[in-house]
Amino acid sequence: MEGVIVLSIVYWFAAGVLFLIGLIQLIVKSSRNEPLKPALKLLIISVVMLVIGVGACAVILGGLGNMH
Repeated sequence: MEGVIVLSIVYWFAAGVLFLIGLIQLIVKSSRNEPLKPALKLLIISVVMLVIGVGACAVILGGLGNMH
């Protein structure tokens, strides 16, 4: 069970880092009038990771309630 917790923490950390990097790139590139496509890709990937992570956490936590 400890492995799942460690993987979950690493996953959420990675999603957060991707979101922050994408947000920073979006702000910097928009102020310099550069293409925003790479920054938008990072933001989209981080949002997809967020949705998948929330679903996985719900499944894991739902399964823990049935363990007796």
